[in-house]
Amino acid sequence: MRIRVRRTGGFAGIERRGEVETSGRADAPEWHSLAERVLAAGRAAPGNGVPDGFHYEITVDGRTVHCADPRLTEEQRTLISRVLKEGA
Repeated sequence: MRIRVRRTGGFAGIERRGEVETSGRADAPEWHSLAERVLAAGRAAPGNGVPDGFHYEITVDGRTVHCADPRLTEEQRTLISRVLKEGA
């Protein structure tokens, strides 16, 4: 499973990307479960955020959802943090 996160917005407007390939990882089932919950809670189109807030585009094996601060679910926040940290 390939998981990509694209973060845009914020005060500086700097884009950040990360990508993780879960194939062969010992923790792959955990990533898959988390990604499925994030896909279920995401929006098909970009939603309204707050001024200077971050907007996220999350793509899992070609399926893309959108979310924005401050209305992230705990699962979205966890996946975004992990992908941007490990996949940078």
